[in-house]
Amino acid sequence: MNRLFALATAALMAVASASAAMAQERPDFHDRGRFGPHEPRLELDARYHHDHYYPARGAVVGVLPQGAVSIGFHGGNYFFHGGVWFRPSGGRFVVIAPPIGIVVPVLPPAYATVWIAGAPYYYANGAYYAPAPGGYAIVAPPPGADTAEPLSSPVAAAPVPAPPPARAPDPIVYPRNGQSAAQTEADKQECNRWATSQPNALADAGVFQRATSACLDGRGYTVR
Repeated sequence: MNRLFALATAALMAVASASAAMAQERPDFHDRGRFGPHEPRLELDARYHHDHYYPARGAVVGVLPQGAVSIGFHGGNYFFHGGVWFRPSGGRFVVIAPPIGIVVPVLPPAYATVWIAGAPYYYANGAYYAPAPGGYAIVAPPPGADTAEPLSSPVAAAPVPAPPPARAPDPIVYPRNGQSAAQTEADKQECNRWATSQPNALADAGVFQRATSACLDGRGYTVR
């Protein structure tokens, strides 16, 4: 009887320890009251041994976490905090997949680093980040992402630091067709976003600049 009692006690302690460990992995999104009376459901992201919890896509919250960053993109407004992206919806906020091409000034506090075709990518919460002018851009999953292995060990004390953003020098842009200053600026921004989608542009500032110049030339500008 004593042996059975000891075994049962050990099993209960193991379950309690596992539950405590899982709770410790959950980020502050699970803190009661962080999002008002309706807390979002959390999902575990275990890809590349990332092993962090995030609110499920489509979850609606009443308030944003403190410190959320506002980012304008393609005429819309988005918010970013701790690897989670939101968009406004009827006075509340919806957890979304970030749009491809949007640039955030800093990486999430937790991410997995993977090297694919000789270039670094940073993964968190279903999204891939790559160095870009102004910070880190959301990119489509690169070819080979399904079989890539994380660079750092899952038990590493800290994630591998990201390299500084690759910044290309600003070119001189001359409007050949009399485009206004506002139109020129809008075309430059669109071409910058398009350039981030080109192979190796996010890892090579020279490729990024050539892609931007080609795009502007096609829109009626001379670039020097």
